[in-house]
Amino acid sequence: MTPSREQKVIEPSVPVSATEMRNAASAAIDSFSPLEIVRLMNAEDQRVINAVAKEELAIARAIDVIAERFCRGGRLIYAGAGTSGRLGVLDASECPPTFSTPPEMVVGLIAGGREALTRAIEGAEDDSQAASAELKELRATSHDTVMGIATSGRTPYVLGALEYARSIGAFTIGLACNEQSALADLADLMITPIVGPEVITGSTRLKAGTATKLILNMLTTGAMIRIGKTYGNLMVDLRATNQKLGDRSQRIVAELTNLPQPEAAQLLSQCGGEVKTAIVAALKGVSPEEARQRLALDAGHLRKTLSRTL
Repeated sequence: MTPSREQKVIEPSVPVSATEMRNAASAAIDSFSPLEIVRLMNAEDQRVINAVAKEELAIARAIDVIAERFCRGGRLIYAGAGTSGRLGVLDASECPPTFSTPPEMVVGLIAGGREALTRAIEGAEDDSQAASAELKELRATSHDTVMGIATSGRTPYVLGALEYARSIGAFTIGLACNEQSALADLADLMITPIVGPEVITGSTRLKAGTATKLILNMLTTGAMIRIGKTYGNLMVDLRATNQKLGDRSQRIVAELTNLPQPEAAQLLSQCGGEVKTAIVAALKGVSPEEARQRLALDAGHLRKTLSRTL
């Protein structure tokens, strides 16, 4: 029998992606107690860790590419819309205070511009030309890495960014939470954590957003480690922009040089607040200027400089 108008199933014009499907576990979530909501969301978030782990080889490859291009003066440029864009901008903005990098080294582009960080800009993600215009304004080059972040894998703004990036020879990375996406056709390397349906259908600020944050953490942290921004797990290239970071700088110098903290603080002041410079000056018995020169010979790798016998 032919279904009535009320019964007829409307087929979607575009195949429904995994992140747009309904999650059976949360189908009646509006009847759950607060504790039940917490337990369900926590259980769903466990899936994110496994999904990211399955992409470890691609993430490691991306770290190598980004670090190698940093060493050649290239940049990492994120492009995304909505939650994806905000997470890219967040990750980029945290690099200067953590690793003492110039703001232009890691850049976050978001559809709709800075205003989109705090409110939705209608239609911005559908503008495929906007990102290419912004990359041109940034003077993106073949030395850069451009990473398109799009949970669906088909956001026009992000596709436009990667299309332009490829045209100038930049290395392109795609991050999506759906397989066989349009993004994959434009990316030299894809990272695809399949986190499954969201607890609230289509709300990709949840599991997809968490996966994105985890991966961006790995990419910039891993690349910065590779180019010598840490010594062991210590932030030896941090910028002391507040009292907390100032105290941390002093503790790091004191720990690695065995100096009392007041003396470490005095040495740091003499070295312009440069943690690595202070450490080399103390352990090698040289002036701050000589310490800077030695670090420069090793491209800022503290471990290499300290291991030299000179």
